[in-house]
Amino acid sequence: MTAVTIRDVAKKAGVGLGTVSRVINDSPQVSAATRRRVLEVIADLNYTPNPTARRLSIGKTFTVAVITPFFTRPSFIERLHGIENTLAESDYDLNIYNVETVECRDQCMHQIPRRDRADGVIILSLSPRDEDLPFLQRAELPIVLVDANHPSLSSLNRVIVDDVAGGRTATQHLIDLGHRRIGYISDLLDSPFNFTSSRDRYLGYRQALDAAGIPFSPEYHGQKEHGRYEARLLAEQMLALPERPTAVFAASDTQAMGVLEAARNAGLRVPEDLSVIGYDDIEIAEYLGLTTVRQLLYESGQLGVELMLDILEGLNAAPVCQVLPTELIVRGTTLPPAGG
Repeated sequence: MTAVTIRDVAKKAGVGLGTVSRVINDSPQVSAATRRRVLEVIADLNYTPNPTARRLSIGKTFTVAVITPFFTRPSFIERLHGIENTLAESDYDLNIYNVETVECRDQCMHQIPRRDRADGVIILSLSPRDEDLPFLQRAELPIVLVDANHPSLSSLNRVIVDDVAGGRTATQHLIDLGHRRIGYISDLLDSPFNFTSSRDRYLGYRQALDAAGIPFSPEYHGQKEHGRYEARLLAEQMLALPERPTAVFAASDTQAMGVLEAARNAGLRVPEDLSVIGYDDIEIAEYLGLTTVRQLLYESGQLGVELMLDILEGLNAAPVCQVLPTELIVRGTTLPPAGG
């Protein structure tokens, strides 16, 4: 059976192809009587418009591109979950650009998807560097930054997390319990991907120590590539020190899991011998009874899409910068230091 085409609809309705296209795209430039006649023919012929042709006819792809690093990591998965669910309620599809190398990061930053591939771009957790700015500022598409920022990009809509405050909260919790020997385990502070979260949480850690009059000990800070295994190695070195920390703040719940493994391997009880606090509050944190700092992962993705849809629908008059709060979640891995 031959598929019905837009030409068949136009011929039977006695109108031009452009008129049928305008009816399909809900254009106001068609009289009520003509619209009714075309819609009746469409129903009679059981005609289904070609979505690709429709998109091209109105100059839109109805696609939002998301540039995200390491999208299999739990925190990124949860942000993407918020993005995907929110887009699913709209007319827009999702196209993910997964970044796992520095070269791929640079390529994505310098070659923002064209208008024939997407209507807007959400950049997730990849803070632009100075050399990226000209490419972003010249981009033809609207851009929303989620968990990413740059002081010179105030013209863009942004959703950011106050990770400095979150790092301060985590460290202050341990100080309030009476700990003074507090370790910090994180990603590389000078990441080639320009991730800023570990750096900001480290700043909060240092601020809390300074405010409490606790001297910073360089041997109490370990940094490596992100991962549970890498965090375990760092924690094992830290826990082998002659005067080991009594508490460790890990920059993510995944890294906190590595710290818990290192404590178990060293024969230390958590939290009696070692307090551990993580960051993110991913699903496994509750299962492990991990004290952590919750950030609004799902909500940040959701809000990023809402800002993008506002732009695409012409509702945004001025750029918006939403700063999301963090929250201390106390569970079973933190206690006052033994003998303290």
